[in-house]
Amino acid sequence: MARRKKPEGGADADLWRAVTRDVAPLKGSRPPTPEAGERAPPPTAAKDANRKKPVRKAPAARPAPQAPPSPPPPPLPELAYGRAPGLDKRSAQKLTRGQMRIDATLDLHGYTQAQAAQELTGFLADAQDRGRRCVLVITGKGGIGDDSGVLRNMVPRWLNAPPNRARVLGFDIAQLKHGGHGALYVLLRRVR
Repeated sequence: MARRKKPEGGADADLWRAVTRDVAPLKGSRPPTPEAGERAPPPTAAKDANRKKPVRKAPAARPAPQAPPSPPPPPLPELAYGRAPGLDKRSAQKLTRGQMRIDATLDLHGYTQAQAAQELTGFLADAQDRGRRCVLVITGKGGIGDDSGVLRNMVPRWLNAPPNRARVLGFDIAQLKHGGHGALYVLLRRVR
């Protein structure tokens, strides 16, 4: 008995439709369909060809390793009359004795505390920018019968406060010819 042969296109076409029934076409493309005279690929090959391959994501770019932040510089030691840590002995003696040339002078007579603090900061910044080393700051001695004036007490504090402390190497009471206890010699750092 002879087997009845089915047309190749019919059985293969049915099989192809069964295999690709769950497959969704890509956007903008049409799924291939076998033509009447073509052979469809074997079922396992058709499944493998239409199976979506997992997309490998590139590993996330790691940020470049950063150097650990450098520690902040140690705080500068507090300055006091005649005590200038980091200043050589000879320069400190010259400052105390009034033997350094005075490059600029600031007279704070008549200023309020707020005005005086602002003037002092601006004066020191300008003097340092101009390359001046030793400046004279006149504070006044205070009122009659008053042991010490307000500005006379505040100026050393302001010299130790930012941003002035970074500019100042040392200070000391002026000699009588420059104002005595009512004035200060201030030695500034050189600008690098």
